[in-house]
Amino acid sequence: MNFSAEKSSPKWPFGRFGRAAAAMVTVVVLLAAPATPALARKASHDIWGDLFGGRPPKLRGTQHHRAAVPLPRPRPAEAPSAQPEKKEAEKPAAKDADKKDADKKDADKPAEQAAPAPQPSACRLALTDQIAIAPSIPDIKGPGGCGGEDLVRLEAIVLPDKRQVPVKPAAILRCKMATAIAEWIRADIAPLTAKVGSPISELDNFDSYECRGRNRVAGALLSEHGRANALDVRAFKLANGRSISLTDRTVAREVRESVLHSACTRFSTVLGPGSDGYHEDHVHLDVMERRNNYRICQWDVWDPLPQVAPLMPAVRPEEAPPREVAEKSDGKVKAKSSDEEDDEAKPEPAKPEPKKTKKQATKKRR
Repeated sequence: MNFSAEKSSPKWPFGRFGRAAAAMVTVVVLLAAPATPALARKASHDIWGDLFGGRPPKLRGTQHHRAAVPLPRPRPAEAPSAQPEKKEAEKPAAKDADKKDADKKDADKPAEQAAPAPQPSACRLALTDQIAIAPSIPDIKGPGGCGGEDLVRLEAIVLPDKRQVPVKPAAILRCKMATAIAEWIRADIAPLTAKVGSPISELDNFDSYECRGRNRVAGALLSEHGRANALDVRAFKLANGRSISLTDRTVAREVRESVLHSACTRFSTVLGPGSDGYHEDHVHLDVMERRNNYRICQWDVWDPLPQVAPLMPAVRPEEAPPREVAEKSDGKVKAKSSDEEDDEAKPEPAKPEPKKTKKQATKKRR
């Protein structure tokens, strides 16, 4: 049997090279196919028919024509104009240039001023240097409600004759309390000390602002000292070197009573000796506000102590009436004179005992 190439070619018209040639022809035909859908379908039918002699393959899906999209309604005339958004990206070089320009403008602007300070209160405006040396200090906000606003440091009080009365040490007070202290010294205490014989030269401040409870008792209500609303005064020093201690019994009672009446008139709370046992060596003053303008004035002005304490009871005067002494024998009361009482009070002299005779003792011998 002869298997030559000439004889085998009729039997296999599509050999290895024939199939490759057919594929190449197919690619060429597809590339040369018309662009329109109808022509493309017809060309593909012819190609598949020539290659395989059958019907063209069934398409997976059919081509649908899109429905016409309705146009938007025209914009009404009364509608506000729309500002298109800028979508163009800025270039890095332009951004850097704008940043430099902004920095330059900020450098050219003057430095911004600090926040404006709060306006001074009416009390602060009234408390001038003609009344007291009391510079303002920042507000204090302490624990448990301590502190306050509109505070001053009362350093000295200016009298009507321009003399200054230092407050030692300087007191931290609210403006209202500082004003009350200044008016009290100017109008009441300065004339009082002048009558005593010497003008006032200094105010002895025992305590002013201190964050604590009342009387320093643990768990007590907040003291007015904790609100910078109170002052403890111990004494007034005079120009001649003397000192008027408000709780000293050696000071004239009239002077201490005058200070008491003036303080209770100007302050809502006055606590001194005899009030609660905590103010025996100073006087507490504050301007605490209470309902119905209720005030507390507790200060006992004690009499001076006697200079010499009596050691023995005084002798009974002769003109004193006789004392009545009850007799136990008959139960009757008999009036006795002082001489009889003295005679009874005197002890009777001891009587001599009789002498005993000595007798010789005789012993019996057994």
